Amino acid sequence: MINQKFVGVLGGMGPDATVTMFQNILRATPAHSDQEHLRLLVYNNPKIPDRTAAICAGGPDPLPALIESARLLERAGVDLIVIPCVTAHYFYDGIQAAITVPVLHIVQETLKFASSQHPDSKKLGLLSTMGTMQTGLFPRFADEWGATVIVPPEEMIQNLVMRAIYRIKAGEFTGEPSALLQQAATHLIQAGAQAIIAGCTEIPLALRPDDVSVPFLDPMKILAQAVVAQAMG
Repeated sequence: MINQKFVGVLGGMGPDATVTMFQNILRATPAHSDQEHLRLLVYNNPKIPDRTAAICAGGPDPLPALIESARLLERAGVDLIVIPCVTAHYFYDGIQAAITVPVLHIVQETLKFASSQHPDSKKLGLLSTMGTMQTGLFPRFADEWGATVIVPPEEMIQNLVMRAIYRIKAGEFTGEPSALLQQAATHLIQAGAQAIIAGCTEIPLALRPDDVSVPFLDPMKILAQAVVAQAMG
């Protein structure tokens, strides 16, 4: 236990996703007592500007706040950082360049997991924010893992996925958000998706594995498993 790494969570995007990330790390840790768990520092900063608004609508740049938050965790002595927000990884290079502590990449970890655990699922259906879609975060890295990414039409992203995400951010996890996401997932499966990626950290709060007929990839759980593996060495 003495060699375990000190983990920093750069959160607040949104707060519920941050809480879920903490829970996922706890569940992924093979601990039998309090003392066997990882040291974990969560910085919940909901004042970071909206990532999708910055990417798609020229909103305030979140990078300065992301860097400031990462530096706060670095000064606190963490050994590695995770960011429970997929869209924030569009700014990954700028964050990583500003600090010396390694930041795990949620997109890379998800695609690596898909390749190793679901090798026959080469066509991955992506549910995510419009910002993540427009930046091509998942397609950019999919080739190196031998996968292709299928995305919904832009109108469906706006009317179903984004609508559901902002309802979830407002604290609504059942009912309409779940139905909207199930409708979008069904469209992707009918279009040939062999697995569904919950490509926004709010999505697993309303869409469950039992809601889809193909493997359901939850980047939050995958990232939690990756950070535990690295932190416990």
